[in-house]
Amino acid sequence: MDDNYFDKSPNKTTGFYFAVVFLLLLSLLSIGVDATEFGNHKDVNIPLWFFYVIFSVDTLLIISLLGIYFYRKLGVILYPFAVVVHYYLHEYYLSTMLYSDLFNLFCYIGLGLLTIIPKWKFYK
Repeated sequence: MDDNYFDKSPNKTTGFYFAVVFLLLLSLLSIGVDATEFGNHKDVNIPLWFFYVIFSVDTLLIISLLGIYFYRKLGVILYPFAVVVHYYLHEYYLSTMLYSDLFNLFCYIGLGLLTIIPKWKFYK
């Protein structure tokens, strides 16, 4: 099988750093939305247990980004899963559609995988 699209060097490129930082910024946008909702949870009547769950998913987002940065396959698989869970939690419990999560998933598929796939053989 011809694998010319794989990089020969495990060194991280500028595009890789850009993709990870951009995904981190989008993840922080989702965390900011959650922090704002936590500040208003008494006015909107959001139960406190929801924030334990949603902040756990936010923590999973950051851990999976660290996994991607340190070349772990689990991080690559866990990141889109955590974004989708975050989206569905907001959609189901709060009836809010977060476009930031959809944009985050779109950028992960378009930009993130463009830099991850060439380095895939270096992931553990």
